[in-house]
Amino acid sequence: MSQQTRPLDGITVVSLEHAIAAPFCTRQLADLGARVIKIERPGVGDFARAYDTRVDGMASHFVWVNRSKESLTLDLKQPAALAVLKQLIRGADVLVQNLAPGAAARMGLGFADLNTAHPELIVCDISGYGDNGPYRDKKAYDLLIQSEAGFLSVTGTDADPSKAGNSIADIAAGMYAYSSILAALMQRDKRGGTGKGSHIDISMLEALTEWMGFPLYYAYEGAAPPPRSAAAHATIYPYGPFAAGDGGTVMLGLQNEREWQLFCGVVLAQPALAKDLRFDSNARRNANRDALEAIILNTFASLSTAQVLAKLDQAQIANARMNTMAGVWAHPQLQARERWRAVATPAGNIPALLPPGRISSFDYRMDAVPAVGQHTQAILRELGQGEADIAALQQAGAI
Repeated sequence: MSQQTRPLDGITVVSLEHAIAAPFCTRQLADLGARVIKIERPGVGDFARAYDTRVDGMASHFVWVNRSKESLTLDLKQPAALAVLKQLIRGADVLVQNLAPGAAARMGLGFADLNTAHPELIVCDISGYGDNGPYRDKKAYDLLIQSEAGFLSVTGTDADPSKAGNSIADIAAGMYAYSSILAALMQRDKRGGTGKGSHIDISMLEALTEWMGFPLYYAYEGAAPPPRSAAAHATIYPYGPFAAGDGGTVMLGLQNEREWQLFCGVVLAQPALAKDLRFDSNARRNANRDALEAIILNTFASLSTAQVLAKLDQAQIANARMNTMAGVWAHPQLQARERWRAVATPAGNIPALLPPGRISSFDYRMDAVPAVGQHTQAILRELGQGEADIAALQQAGAI
């Protein structure tokens, strides 16, 4: 389709960001057209650039959350560099930061200081535990927040609690920061809006605890929490992973007695099993899951993964293949819906997934992942810095 204006065209975001939570937030703002200026340390940049070298020598985390941004290097310990940042903020709509607790305020970049001079500025602070309370100054990495939010208490098995394989606490915080910034922009700019900025205080603990709503309420007022059941469902059976004869794993889920009868007749080819007193209700199947599992695995042992999936589809039983990363890269549904785009990086083009949600009125922005400091001189010139000024900043190591 022809390129339309994007929702956040004309919005400028300055971000003191590293790792995942803040970069994930600001990349989504960039997806919608915002200009995102990422402040990085001279030379090394965001430390997430060095997490690994899996993507043509670049870090997998970094290329995921940093496309469509401009990189400006500033050593904020130097007054000249801090002055550049404050000048840049004067023209910004949003400041995002996930520095150590109190670090931004010590540089005069807290909301209280900035709001006086820039009442329209939206300031979003992302931290592990929020800007007050007894945990405020604790270090907060993703695994630690998964632990504090109770996530590990309901995953894996009793013998082996399991963290999520992705940084879900960071992702949760980044998502709530993103949606909160959108809300603050609407509050500021809509007809009849305030015209004023907001202070947004995002806590990783609070973000992930919101996602724990089901197990929290399940354990309401001291009730027993959901039992750990690895990849299986805690209370519905059969519902979870089952091995096929070719070494693959199929996920399937039964929701009612009609599906149980179809499963027995079509998939297991044992229609009489549906009336077996051990298995004729979900409660009994759950109580006798070891015996039922043996029957299912014995049947699946003679079938390939594809054959099991075909039988499940025939019976209209919900199912999925337990995919590998290679399988997801090649997923036929993502390909059929044309969800991949080429994005430029300092090492050449890489594929990138379009943001979830197809919107007919505009195209998402899918621009390059920046090199460290790639846009420093251009941004400084835009701020009115002359060549002699830029050279002096370079000589001082401030940029």
